[in-house]
Amino acid sequence: MHVLILGGTGEARRLAGLLHGAEVAGLRVTSSLAGRVAAPRMPDGEVRVGGFGGAEGLAQWLRTHEVDALIDATHPFARTISFNAAAAAAAAHVPLLALRRPGWVPGEGDRWHPADSLDEAAALLPALGRRVFLTTGRMGLAAFAHLDELWFLMRSVDAPEPPCPARMEVLLDRGPFTLEGERELLRRAAIDVLVTKDSGGAATSPKLTAAREAGIPVVVVRRPPVPDGVTVAATPEEAAAWVGQLSG
Repeated sequence: MHVLILGGTGEARRLAGLLHGAEVAGLRVTSSLAGRVAAPRMPDGEVRVGGFGGAEGLAQWLRTHEVDALIDATHPFARTISFNAAAAAAAAHVPLLALRRPGWVPGEGDRWHPADSLDEAAALLPALGRRVFLTTGRMGLAAFAHLDELWFLMRSVDAPEPPCPARMEVLLDRGPFTLEGERELLRRAAIDVLVTKDSGGAATSPKLTAAREAGIPVVVVRRPPVPDGVTVAATPEEAAAWVGQLSG
């Protein structure tokens, strides 16, 4: 049985490790990384890097490499590859599972402002603060580039490319982050508004707690939906059990 895992998320690496160590006879695991991160953390098993050429290219790869199960474990905001995966799996008649960590839920004291896009998030900012902690990743900064009156602290794994906001400090760092570290970062940079995507998970959630403690408003960009008809697992363990059912 050949399983293809799409994504370089922590959940994808955990799943690859679970399947690689499952000692199931004939089980082959290949992880596909997009190649957007300069030094990705590598999962167990076989690894390929780069795109497929859209849904049609992915479907052809599934056929050529005799893939028996496809797992979309990409970032919750990787909308294009998720829909390409759904189309490719249908075309190649390969079972598909989406591995999605649960989204964050606001708690008592949170001052969350939901947005459906980065553009909508940018439109909310002038009324909320002047010093912005931007944690939406290095892609999509063009949505904030026109906000010349605001100052941004932008954190990402790799350096961003223009267009970017004119008044911006870049912090290159990779989670998981600690609550104490996030508290100090907000204090040091005098942050008065946070922008984040609803990525879910524990690795980057301490910033939300730190913002709540400091009374800072948070603009939360909603995640796109999983394609219709695709089965969803919330944890790598659930995804591994799905593979076990297929192989059994």
